[in-house]
Amino acid sequence: MPNKRRRLTGRVVSDKMDKTVVVEIEVTTAHKLYGKVIRRSERFLAHDESNAIPVGSMVRIVESRPLSRRKRWVVETVLDRPTEAEAVAAEIQHELDAEE
Repeated sequence: MPNKRRRLTGRVVSDKMDKTVVVEIEVTTAHKLYGKVIRRSERFLAHDESNAIPVGSMVRIVESRPLSRRKRWVVETVLDRPTEAEAVAAEIQHELDAEE
């Protein structure tokens, strides 16, 4: 019987912290009244014990006990690793988005 912990899938947007990655989950929903599709994103800090997950990877994170002040998730599996060129492009794009 599987446990009842929540599992989310998202993309790693930062790996600059020690044993921690920032995972961005993007959800698209329709507005209740107008029906317009709205993109909403949320960022979670997740524990990465091996420090081996690069920026741009698709990962599945799972709820856990509190590991620090903001870190309540653990990386369960890496679903897709980017190529070297994709990782560099993703990091540059993220830096450009942060400046705006």
